[in-house]
Amino acid sequence: MPTPLYDALRAYGRQGAARFHMPGHKGRRVTPALSGAVELDLTELPDTGDLYRGGDVIAQAEALWARAWGLPWCQFLTGGSTQGLQAALLLCARRGRGVLVDRCSHRAVYNAMGLLGLEPVYLPRTQDRPLPAEEVARALDAAAAAGREIKTVCIPSPTYYGVLSDVAEIAAVCHRRGAWLVVDGAHGCHLPFLGPDPFLGADLVVSSAHKTLPVYGQGALLFSGGAVGPEELRWAALVWGTSSPAYPILAALDWAREWMTGEGREGWARAAAFTRRCRERFSALDRPELDPTRLTLVTRPTGEGHRAMAELAARGVVCEMADRDHVVLILTGADRPEDYRRLWAALEASGRFAPGGALSPLAPPPEPQVVLSPAQAMRARGVRRPLEACEGAVCLEQVAPYPPGVPVIAPGEAVTKKGLAYLREVGYNVSQMVSVRGRTGEEELP
Repeated sequence: MPTPLYDALRAYGRQGAARFHMPGHKGRRVTPALSGAVELDLTELPDTGDLYRGGDVIAQAEALWARAWGLPWCQFLTGGSTQGLQAALLLCARRGRGVLVDRCSHRAVYNAMGLLGLEPVYLPRTQDRPLPAEEVARALDAAAAAGREIKTVCIPSPTYYGVLSDVAEIAAVCHRRGAWLVVDGAHGCHLPFLGPDPFLGADLVVSSAHKTLPVYGQGALLFSGGAVGPEELRWAALVWGTSSPAYPILAALDWAREWMTGEGREGWARAAAFTRRCRERFSALDRPELDPTRLTLVTRPTGEGHRAMAELAARGVVCEMADRDHVVLILTGADRPEDYRRLWAALEASGRFAPGGALSPLAPPPEPQVVLSPAQAMRARGVRRPLEACEGAVCLEQVAPYPPGVPVIAPGEAVTKKGLAYLREVGYNVSQMVSVRGRTGEEELP
């Protein structure tokens, strides 16, 4: 009987490559919850608790996470940060339709806005810089002057590149104007354990534990800064989550916190020290607002990101992602000294990360014209065409290179010549089919 997926997963594990990609456990049984998963695969019983009921052992484990982060409430999730972002925006939707959205937001945010009927105002940003609080203030004030009531602000921090914004300052700006701040902290679940908590001040924070911690895929967390209580968190999580959550994921979340406060500390200190060495030796993002363990290399000359990642893989180093100008590696407390030695040797052997040299980063295209709201686009009837043939049409779906999953064209936006040129430059397949609003008399999708 063929088992192609199982065979492929087993074969990858036997390659022995140095993994600098998610999940954070790197294929190692660093906690007891990552071995013997079948023994932990249970269901809702009096002894095992109910994820959406409260007052049981799961709630106790969640309370320990909330205490570790210094926030009032925590909700375990088994649907990844996607479930958490949907739940957070559902809670915010009760306050009004208007939402100020960071353009670097993950595609899950755009999907949630479509499903919930939220009406976005976009904040332009690139992933390699923090979002200034002043820009948030100007955008909120401009929306108010135009008669648009914004009660929710949603930003990612850190970005995929590891760039952190000043959440406390942005939260103060939002609160002075009566808005809640939702932070997509998917890539920063480890950060409150390494130093000052970078999420304090936010009303709701979503974080993907599986990205950097020893947790199975889809393990994530939704925190409340006090704006909503545990009952509301459970309700919103249940709306978007399965009624049969995977207990091995929940157990791994519980153990990951214990590991981060104990034996995992040495590994994370080693990861931070190695990241500093790499930033000093090779061309990489290096600024105060960075995750101390996220290594985002910059190719010199620019435009060599995908080729550089392939060359590193040929030397036994598998990276998280690449784009036109960058290669992103996720370092965690589960990495071993021999992994770092292999990575260092591969970077030394590569000629693409030498400090200095030509640097011509690709500027993002101008913001597309918004023709339909995300909800209108999601429900609109359309036709399928190759993206490259859609200039001037209104896109009804996201065009989001993945990773990082940030839409270049969001649902309801017009496809522009400059947007297509940018997508070609970053290596996106513009011949793939997308759904767009049809012309008068053109056959529509059912």
